[in-house]
Amino acid sequence: MKALIVDDDRTLADLLSFTLRRSGFESYVAFDIPSAIQLFEKQPVDIIVLDVNLPGQPGIRDGFDLCRHIRRTSEVPIILLTVRDDEEDILNGLNLGADDYILKPFSPRQLVARIQTVLRRSTNGKTNLNEPYIYEDITFDPSQREFSHEGQPPQTLTQLESRLLEYLMLNPGQVLPAENIITHVWGTEGGNSEMLRQLVRRLRTKIESDPGNPVLLQNIAGIGYGFAINQ
Repeated sequence: MKALIVDDDRTLADLLSFTLRRSGFESYVAFDIPSAIQLFEKQPVDIIVLDVNLPGQPGIRDGFDLCRHIRRTSEVPIILLTVRDDEEDILNGLNLGADDYILKPFSPRQLVARIQTVLRRSTNGKTNLNEPYIYEDITFDPSQREFSHEGQPPQTLTQLESRLLEYLMLNPGQVLPAENIITHVWGTEGGNSEMLRQLVRRLRTKIESDPGNPVLLQNIAGIGYGFAINQ
């Protein structure tokens, strides 16, 4: 397995690289955005560990922009590292297609566990994507990550949005415990209730006619979420 670490903190980046090498990874390190892009384009990797607060360059201001840039051409798993714990930052990271979001400070062992979880999910945790899900006038095609409703133009979902919607549509009309959803979407070592709440919020903006009054993706306080619970 090959990992690309992108962080302008050279001490931390070298420590993470050393930790990953001891865990069996071949690691590459970039300390700035141009070097990260050059390495990414030159050397295929299995996962990217990306710091959010990177010094910018014209067109790519920080790690969020770099995540967006990578997602234009690749579905390689991305874990964002950041000291930012604001709600909007978490939402932004998920919306850009990040697979996990780890707050600094953290232990290198924690990062390795989260990397392994993301890799297991991306390689072995896929369900059968041959057939789209159809519910009344709703169609969701996981293979294309496209959602369409009542003849409207399809909405393209991120990987996490797609994983969440697929899990809920497998169990229409049922309320699924939040803990079970978190485990399914992020794995046993990743995700939390706030990340799930933000992911639900973002998904609603794509599948609900009125995201402020959802009818498809609903929640029952203290229990969890469900698809078309009251229909």
